[in-house]
Amino acid sequence: MTPAVEAARVAGVPFEVLEYTHDPGAEAYGVEAAAALHLDPAVVFKTLVAKLDGKTLAVGIVPVAARLDLKALASTLGARKAEMAPPAEAERATGYVLGGISPLGQKRALASVIDASALLHDTIHVSAGRRGTEIALAPRDLVRLTGAQVAEIARS
Repeated sequence: MTPAVEAARVAGVPFEVLEYTHDPGAEAYGVEAAAALHLDPAVVFKTLVAKLDGKTLAVGIVPVAARLDLKALASTLGARKAEMAPPAEAERATGYVLGGISPLGQKRALASVIDASALLHDTIHVSAGRRGTEIALAPRDLVRLTGAQVAEIARS
C-alpha cells in the first residue's frame, strides 16, 4: 500500500485502486495509464510539480491530454512565475518517483491546484504513488484531501 492509498483509506473516502503493467519505455505516464486502463484521458489526471518564483514548490493537477499552464498556476497561487521543478527536487519533496507522483500522501504537503475540468466528472483517476497504479476517487474528495484550490490551469 502506498502513502497515497493509505491517505485515502484513513480519510474514509470511497476510492478504487487500479493497476496495469507499466512499460519502462513509456514517456507519457498519464497517457499510458489511460490507454492501459481503457479510460477516457479527460478523467485521468497527472500530478506535476512546479517551482514558484524560483523557490517554493507547488503541484498542478491537470488532465493527461493537456499541458499545465504555468502562468495560470503561478497566478492562482499568488506568484509572479512558475517553471517545472527539477525532477530530483520533485521526487525529494513528494517522496514519489516521476510517473508515480501522487497528489495524496506526499512526504511534504505542497500547495496544490486542480484543474476545474475535474469537477465535470463523478470520478477522476490520479497516480496512487507508484508507476502502474492509479487511484479513482471523486474530484471533490481529492480537493478536500489535498486542500487544493480549483482553477483553470490546463491548456491543450
